[in-house]
Amino acid sequence: MNNCFLEACWGRPVDYTPVWLMRQAGRYLPQYMAVRSRCTFLELCKTPELAAEVTIQPVDFLGVDAAILFSDILTPVEPMGLKLDFVPGPVFENPVRSMADVDKLRIPDPESDLPFVLEAIKILRRELSGKVPLIGFGGAPFTLACYMVEGKGSKDWSGIKRMMYAAPDVYCALMEKVTMMDMEYLNAQIRAGAQAIQIFDTWGGILSPADYERYVLPYTTKLINGLNRTETPVIHFVKGSGTMLPVVRKAGGDVVGLDWQINLGDARNMLGQQTAVQGNLDPGVLFAPNDVIEREVKRILDENAGRTGHIFNLGHGILPTVPPENARFMVECVHRLSKR
Repeated sequence: MNNCFLEACWGRPVDYTPVWLMRQAGRYLPQYMAVRSRCTFLELCKTPELAAEVTIQPVDFLGVDAAILFSDILTPVEPMGLKLDFVPGPVFENPVRSMADVDKLRIPDPESDLPFVLEAIKILRRELSGKVPLIGFGGAPFTLACYMVEGKGSKDWSGIKRMMYAAPDVYCALMEKVTMMDMEYLNAQIRAGAQAIQIFDTWGGILSPADYERYVLPYTTKLINGLNRTETPVIHFVKGSGTMLPVVRKAGGDVVGLDWQINLGDARNMLGQQTAVQGNLDPGVLFAPNDVIEREVKRILDENAGRTGHIFNLGHGILPTVPPENARFMVECVHRLSKR
C-alpha cells in the first residue's frame, strides 16, 4: 500500500508530499454525476455499494494518495431524532431550540442506526487493498450544532450564537450530547477500518479566538481524546482559523488542516514542528491555466520549506465547476515538484 499519506500524518519523512482533495468525490467528476443521476444524495450516502464506488472514482482518476469516505457530516444527526433533507442544501424540519428539544435527542448506535456507513468502509478497505489508505470523517460538535439549531445554513448563525450567549445551559447540554454521538460514530468508523479520521469544523471560524476557546475547544478536545487513535491519526480542520491556530492546536489533533487564508510557512511556525499540517491551495486556483496551477503548487511547497509532516490539499472543498483535468494536473504537480 502507498502509506505516504499516513507517514506524513505522523510527521515522518516521505519520498514526496502526499496529496488528496476535500470533496474529491463530487460533482466536478462526470463519473460521479453518472451515479448521482440514478438516486438522491441521501440515497447515495445510504447505499454502501454506491458510496464505495464514488469514493474510489477520484483515486483512480486523480492519482491521489488517500481516499475519503463518501458521506455527509450530518448523516449521524438524523438518527438522533432530526429529520434531514437536502433541497439542495441540508435542512432539518425540527431544529433544536430549547432544553426540551435537547432532551428528546438520542445517542445513536452506529452499528444498528448507521450500518450503511460502516458497510461502505468495509467494502472500501477490500477494494482499496494495496492502493491507498481510507479516511473516515465527521463534523466537529460545534459545526453539527450550528446546523441542528439553525435548521439549515445561515449567513450570520445568529441562532447558535443566541443559544451560546443567552441560554448557555441549553448550549452546553446540546454540545455534550453531540460530542458523545460524534465519539461513538467516529470510533465505529475506526473499528470498521478507517485508517485516519478528519474532523470538519466548517463554522468554527465564525467565533472570536476567545469564544472559540471557551465555547468550542472543550468539546472538540473531549472528542479527540475519546477516539481510539493509537494507530489512527486525526486531522482537525477549522475553516477560518488562521488567527487562532495556537488555540486549535490545543484540541490535540495529529494534523491541523489549513484554509487558504494563511501562509503555510507562517502557520507551521505558529503550530511548531511537532504538529503536521494539511493544506492549503485556494480551490479557485483550479480554474487557472496549468502554468498558474504549477506556480501556486510550488509556492505552497516552498512555504513548507521541506519540513516533514505536510499533506497537500485544498484550503476547502473542490468546487463543482472545476475542470477535472485541472485537478489531476495539480496532483501531478505536487508529486513531481516535491519528489526527493
